Amino acid sequence: MFLANFTNRVLRRLVITTRMALSTNQQRNAVNRLSKERSPYLLQHASNPVDWYPWGEEAFRKAVDENKLIFLSVGYSTCHWCHVMERESFENEGVAKIMNENFVCVKVDREERPDVDKIYMAFVQATSGRGGWPMSVWLTPDLKPVIGGTYFPPDDVYYGRPGFSTVLKNISQKWREDPAKFQKQGSEILEALKKLNNPAVDSEQSVPSENCIALCFQQLSKTYDPEFGGFGNAPKFPQPVNLRFLMRMLHGSSDEVEKIEISSMVSHTLKMMAKGGMHDHVGQGFHRYSTDGEWHVPHFEKMLYDQAQLAVVYAEAYQLTKNTHFKETAQDILHYVNRDLSSKTGGFYSAEDADSLPTAEDTVKKEGAFCVWSYDEIQRHLAEKIPSVDVPLADVFSHHYDVQETGNVDPMQDPHDELRLKNVLMEVSTVEETAEYFNLGVDQVKELLQTSREILLKERLKRPRPHLDDKIVTAWNGLMISAFAKCGQAFSREEYTNRAELAAEFVHRHLYDDETKRLLRSCYCDQDGNIVHLAEPIEGFVDDYTFLIHGLLDLYESNFDSRLLKWAEELQEMQDDIFWDTSNGAYFSTGLADKSLVLRMKDDQDGAEPCANSVATGNLVRLGNLLDRKDLLAKAEKMLKLYGDRLEKIPMAVPEMMCGLISFLGSPKQIIIVGKREDEETQAMVNLIGSHFLPNKIVILANGAEENFLYERLDILQHLSQKEGKPTAYVCENFTCSLPVNDLQELEKLVLN
Repeated sequence: MFLANFTNRVLRRLVITTRMALSTNQQRNAVNRLSKERSPYLLQHASNPVDWYPWGEEAFRKAVDENKLIFLSVGYSTCHWCHVMERESFENEGVAKIMNENFVCVKVDREERPDVDKIYMAFVQATSGRGGWPMSVWLTPDLKPVIGGTYFPPDDVYYGRPGFSTVLKNISQKWREDPAKFQKQGSEILEALKKLNNPAVDSEQSVPSENCIALCFQQLSKTYDPEFGGFGNAPKFPQPVNLRFLMRMLHGSSDEVEKIEISSMVSHTLKMMAKGGMHDHVGQGFHRYSTDGEWHVPHFEKMLYDQAQLAVVYAEAYQLTKNTHFKETAQDILHYVNRDLSSKTGGFYSAEDADSLPTAEDTVKKEGAFCVWSYDEIQRHLAEKIPSVDVPLADVFSHHYDVQETGNVDPMQDPHDELRLKNVLMEVSTVEETAEYFNLGVDQVKELLQTSREILLKERLKRPRPHLDDKIVTAWNGLMISAFAKCGQAFSREEYTNRAELAAEFVHRHLYDDETKRLLRSCYCDQDGNIVHLAEPIEGFVDDYTFLIHGLLDLYESNFDSRLLKWAEELQEMQDDIFWDTSNGAYFSTGLADKSLVLRMKDDQDGAEPCANSVATGNLVRLGNLLDRKDLLAKAEKMLKLYGDRLEKIPMAVPEMMCGLISFLGSPKQIIIVGKREDEETQAMVNLIGSHFLPNKIVILANGAEENFLYERLDILQHLSQKEGKPTAYVCENFTCSLPVNDLQELEKLVLN
C-alpha cells in the first residue's frame, strides 16, 4: 500500500510539473470575455481557452437558449489551488473543448460577488460535507445547483478520484439523457436550503442567558491544542474570533482558576502563531493558515482581512497582559499593511498571492517562492562574522529560525515538491536560549536577528514579487480601519489613528454615494494606481455595512470626530432598510435588487471573517447605548432571540455573536471626558483609557463644539462641566455617574472597577 501511494505521489508530481511547464509556455492570442472585467481574478483567466462568461444575463440567456448546464467556477486571485486547477484544466485545450461544447462556463470572483459564492458554497457544503476554493458547481439554466465540489484533478490517476474531464463528460451525458431529473433535483435541493437558511423566530424564545458563555468556553476547550495552541487539527487557522470571545469572557470572569486557564489559552496561541512559519518573520504580516498543526508550513497568500483581525487581537492581548511581544506583533502587521497593501490614495488592497516565480529567468510559479530560503542563501547573505564570538550571522540566524541544510519542510506538507531543500523560517528558540547557546547578550542577539532580517528583506525584494490583488473591498477596509484605530488607542500612536482616518476618507470618497446613502462593494486600480469602477458597480452587501460601521465606531473612540458617529448611524439605517428581515429578524446578506440570486442567505457562522449578523449584533448594542436608540437595542434583542437555539447549543459556531451577547447582557460603562481634544490633559485621559482592555465601554468626548451632533442626542452632555477648569472625566453606569475626576490615578481606579 505504501509503495503504491508513493508511486502515485511521484506520478502526480511528474504530471503536474509537466503540465505547469507546458501551460506556462503556451502563447495564445485568443482572449475571452473576462478581458473586459476589472476583477484581478477574472483577468487572470482572460486568456484561458475556456469560453468564460462573467456572472450575468448574457451567460444565463445562452444556457436557456442552448439548454445547457452552467459550469460555475468560483475563486479568488491569490488562491493557490485555484491556480493549480487553472494550470491543470482551464489552460488545457482538450479540457477546454469539452467545457465549451457541453456547458456555459461562468467565472466568479468570490471577493467581488460574495452573494453568489455563499449561495452555492452552502449547497456544496450541504451535499459534500466540505467546502473551499476553487468551488466548482453545475447549475440548471435557471441557476439551481445540482452537482458541486471544489478542486478536481485533471486526470483519473489521482488517488482513484475521477479526473475533471471524466466528471464533465459524465455530467453532460446525464443532462442530455434526463434533464427533467436534474431540474427536479435542483428544485428540491434549493427548497431544502431555503428552509435551512431562514429559520422562523420562536415566539417563546428569550434572549440566551450567561450559561451560553460557559458552554462556548467548554466547546472551544475541547478543540484547543495545549501543545501548539490554536483550535482543531491540521490545517490550522488563526480563528481570531475565538480569541476575541475568550478575552471578553476573561474580562468578565470572577473565577480565578478559570481566568488563569483562559489567559493561558489566549497567550499561548498568540505566542505560538507569532513564532511559527505562518508569521512572515522577514516581510512581516501573516500568511493565510498553516497546513500542519504546528503553525510551520503555511499557504503563503496574505489576506487583508486576516491582517486586520489579527492586529486587533494582538492589540487587545497587549491591553490585557502588557506583554510587549503582542504589541510588537500587532505593529509588525500594520507595518506590512502600510507598506504592501496600501494604495496611494488611502484604501487597502485585498491580498498578495501565494505563488510567484523563483527567479526572473523562471517561467513556472511556485508556492512560497518569494518567502522561503535555502541553506546556501542564508549562508551567503549573512556571511558577516560577529567579532565577539567569531561566528557568522548565518549561524545565529539559522539556530534561531531552524534553517537546515536539507530544508526544514516535511515532504508530506509539500505535495508539489515546491519547497524541497527550502526553509520556512520558524522560531524554535527563544532569544534568551539563542543568546545562551552562542554566549551572547540578549539585547545583542535581538539586534543581530533584526539586522539579519533587514538584510534578507533587501535580498527578497530582488526576487519577482507575488501577484497583488489591488481590488479594494469596502468590508475589509472597514476591518482594517478598526485595526489601525484600535492600535492607535492601545499604543497611543497618533499615526495609526491618522491612517485609519485616511482609509475612512477613501471609503467615503470612492465607495459611498452621498445622495443615495449607499455603499459600493469594491473599486479597482488602473495601471497607474488611479481608482476606477465597473461600468455597473456592484452595490454593497451586508458585511460591507456592518464591518464599516464597526470600523467607524472604533475610529470615533480614537479621534472623537462626531461626524463618524453620524455617518455610522446613517449606514445603520440604510443597512436596516436594505437587509433587515422584518418577519423573523436578522439581516439577509443581499438586498432584493438582483433577481439572478436564487436564495437570500443569512450568515449564521463565523469563519475566516466574522459573519455579518455577529458583527451587526455588537454594532446595534454599541450604537443603541451610545446614541440612546432603544429601537436598535430592540433589533439586537430580536436577533439574539432568533439565533437563541444556536447560541444555546453550539455557541462556538458564532463566537463573535457571543461577544455581542456579552455586551447586551452587561451594563456598558460610559466614560465622558469634558475637554478639548487637543488639550494635553485630555489626551492623557484618552491614552489611559485606550491602554486598558475595556470591551464594554462607551467613550464620549464632550468638547463643546457646535458640529458635535452628540449634544443634540444626549441631554446628559449639557449638564457636565469641567472641574477646576481642567479636562474632567465622568464614569457612568446604570444611569449613575461618578463624581467628576481630573486625576489620572482616580480615573484609572474608576474605569477598572
